[in-house]
Amino acid sequence: MARDPGIRWPVHNDHCFQRIVLDTVCNGVWYEHLARPAYKHLSRDQAVHAVQLCEDIIANRADLHDLNLQSLTWRGKRRPP
Repeated sequence: MARDPGIRWPVHNDHCFQRIVLDTVCNGVWYEHLARPAYKHLSRDQAVHAVQLCEDIIANRADLHDLNLQSLTWRGKRRPP
């Protein structure tokens, strides 16, 4: 889906999607909240939230552009609006 020119997502690599989803689930930089590897340390609720978020992104119910910008803001790579 990320390579589909009609979709126009802001990221294309797996690790970028992981960053966005995990940061959103953790409401901040994920590795400040979870030990590595994240998938082994997510609570059940966090895992369910992550899966639901992925489904929402795919169905266009969640804006990946906004989620990416928020993730970058948490990381100090973008100033808040």
